[in-house]
Amino acid sequence: MDDRMREIKGNVKQGVGKATGNAELEAEGRAEHDTAHAAREAKGMGNQVKGHIGEGVGRVTGDEETEARGVADRLKGDVQRAG
Repeated sequence: MDDRMREIKGNVKQGVGKATGNAELEAEGRAEHDTAHAAREAKGMGNQVKGHIGEGVGRVTGDEETEARGVADRLKGDVQRAG
């Protein structure tokens, strides 16, 4: 299951726990959401860094393909972080 789906699942658990007064389920949902959110952010940031490096290397060396791959990785990271 991808990280965004785990975030949603955590939100649902948290909501059900809150609605039913089940503090344990609410806390479990919050933890699941926060863990998935952090994982998604980390993956996105990794792709952003990889992209910035590739883009810079491509510019310095004049390699348009490397630069384009860097831009693609950076944009992928932006999308991952945005959710």
